[in-house]
Amino acid sequence: MSAAVAEAARPRRLGAGLALVGAVLLGGLTAVAIFAPAVAPYDPLASTAPVGDPLPPDARHWLGTDALGRDVLSRLVFGARLSLGVAAAAMLVTVSIGVSIGLAAGYAGGWIDTVLMRTTDLVLGLPALLLAVALAAVLEPSTRNLLLVIALVSWTTVARVVRGEVHAIKHRDYVLAATSLGAGPLRQALRHLLPGVGATIVTLAALSTSSTLLLEAGLSFLGLGVPPPAPSFGRMVGEGGTYYRTAPWLIVFPGLAIMLAVLGCNLIAQGLLALRRGAER
Repeated sequence: MSAAVAEAARPRRLGAGLALVGAVLLGGLTAVAIFAPAVAPYDPLASTAPVGDPLPPDARHWLGTDALGRDVLSRLVFGARLSLGVAAAAMLVTVSIGVSIGLAAGYAGGWIDTVLMRTTDLVLGLPALLLAVALAAVLEPSTRNLLLVIALVSWTTVARVVRGEVHAIKHRDYVLAATSLGAGPLRQALRHLLPGVGATIVTLAALSTSSTLLLEAGLSFLGLGVPPPAPSFGRMVGEGGTYYRTAPWLIVFPGLAIMLAVLGCNLIAQGLLALRRGAER
């Protein structure tokens, strides 16, 4: 009996550990972004060193400078504010769209489900980055349009997963009981179906944050993100590409920041998934 209990508790311990590590990584980056003015040693837009060749890391500039004499550490700190802020806001919009479509399709069924899911399949069949590049090239570069572009190409996975979950639970006893007691469609969806897929939505939100981070970095790398001189992780990688041989720190440090942010989101998602599986045993 004790062996069975220990075996059942193992996924929960693993999930809690993964989620904790992810929360520490993402929480640290978020704290840096929130307190950027206090953390950054210099103005991220001001030249604090001679303009010309980038300077390597030293006692004054811990992560070196770029070709315009701007401190890389300061730009990374403020870049975290922009990149994480855009990713979080885009995640909220993405999840809102995906949950709304998935909930409507899973609950209504019939022709509504068919229309919504075929539309989802159409968007899902297009390469996300190419679609985002096309939309970003048409729209005027701005933070609002960047959020719109990311949300329009990222909601499909959330919609399909939520639709499947809702379709599976809408015939359970407590939902049928609510129907027999006269609960309307909106009340059933918001009071009974939505809480039933709450754990799935939280996990999808963590995964969606990592994907929006990467998409924002890709668009900024291509020059289609927030206009310069505002720093972001992807833009810093793109600007440092010219000096990848002589000044690799211009690419390594923002690339490492992207990796840590995405890793933190994925660890949180994997931890939540492991906790959920452990609870179902």
